[in-house]
Amino acid sequence: MDEKKLLKRIALKPGVMAGKPVIRGTRLTVESVLNQLAHGATAEDLIREYRGLKRADIQACLLYASKALEFTEIDALALGRA
Repeated sequence: MDEKKLLKRIALKPGVMAGKPVIRGTRLTVESVLNQLAHGATAEDLIREYRGLKRADIQACLLYASKALEFTEIDALALGRA
């Protein structure tokens, strides 16, 4: 699936989850998906846990985060390494 189609799976609406990016049609935030993956959950774990979640939704979360970081400057202080 191309990037444009993947990113269409992510929605930003001020009235939903305080405006955080979510998987379209859900209240599942990109942040939550990434956090669960970072703590050891697999894509299969998430798909079992959240009815209707697709592998492409998880890919979209990863792509969204990657795109967001393209314009973010992270320094040692932010990572707790100062």
